Amino acid sequence: MNRPWVAIQRNPTSGTGTRRGVLLELLRELKRRGIVPRMFANRERMQAKLADPALREHLVCVVAAGGDGTIGDVVNRYPGVPLATLPLGTENLLAKYLGIQPSGAQVAELIASGSRRRLDLGQLNGRRFTLMASCGFDAAIVHRVQARRRGNITHWSYLLPIWDAIQQYQHPRLRVFVDDERQPRIARQVMAVNLPAYALGIPFAPQATGEDGQLDLCLFERGSTFQMVRYLGHVIAGRHQSLPDVTCLKASRVRIEADVAVPWQMDGDPAGFMPVSLEVLPAALEVFAPA
Repeated sequence: MNRPWVAIQRNPTSGTGTRRGVLLELLRELKRRGIVPRMFANRERMQAKLADPALREHLVCVVAAGGDGTIGDVVNRYPGVPLATLPLGTENLLAKYLGIQPSGAQVAELIASGSRRRLDLGQLNGRRFTLMASCGFDAAIVHRVQARRRGNITHWSYLLPIWDAIQQYQHPRLRVFVDDERQPRIARQVMAVNLPAYALGIPFAPQATGEDGQLDLCLFERGSTFQMVRYLGHVIAGRHQSLPDVTCLKASRVRIEADVAVPWQMDGDPAGFMPVSLEVLPAALEVFAPA
């Protein structure tokens, strides 16, 4: 194939029903602009195709058609390949941040026009993320949601996991080593933000840009369900960065340890347990987006 083409990784569940029309619009609009679309529901089959150097030579980008989980899979499977996103999932915070609608016509026009941005990526124990990573109470909820998952996740899927975490999570101490600091900072909840996009629009680090070569950290020092609710109220009100028991700072590298298996999440998906090394990969993501 010596014509420009795009590979579309379709989430098998997100790309069905009424959302199928958006996918068909993308295919139609790409063809109209002289770009060949090839759509894959099987991720391993697509990966095998993209391993062919002859096919890669004329590849314009990979389209992640789904939610933030689909984006995370694409970013990790195809480092260095330009990304376009067609938001079809329950949540696609990267697309929302970039101003991309669930519109095949808009995404096709972005690809055809070559409108791109360079953004930093975060990396957690060698795995890349676009938005943010965290450990503590919220990550415990994410792990519980995934364990109960049967098909698509909705906002209602979080109710029982939240209740379970309230009853069971112990809020252990976390030792946070920032950049070259030798003495750890102590926290009970850690947020590492690359882009200021989080579920329900909660502004943990509204100053984050994804273009400064650093992660924005929020360290919450006290641990209990009451303290987590208290912190959340201050975050929603935009006052948490002035609290004496909250530390907000920027970092290029972070190492976090604990004496027990504390859960991590990144971009809304489970990301294992302690210990963890975090770093920023400056300008590592080339993404199609409005100027």
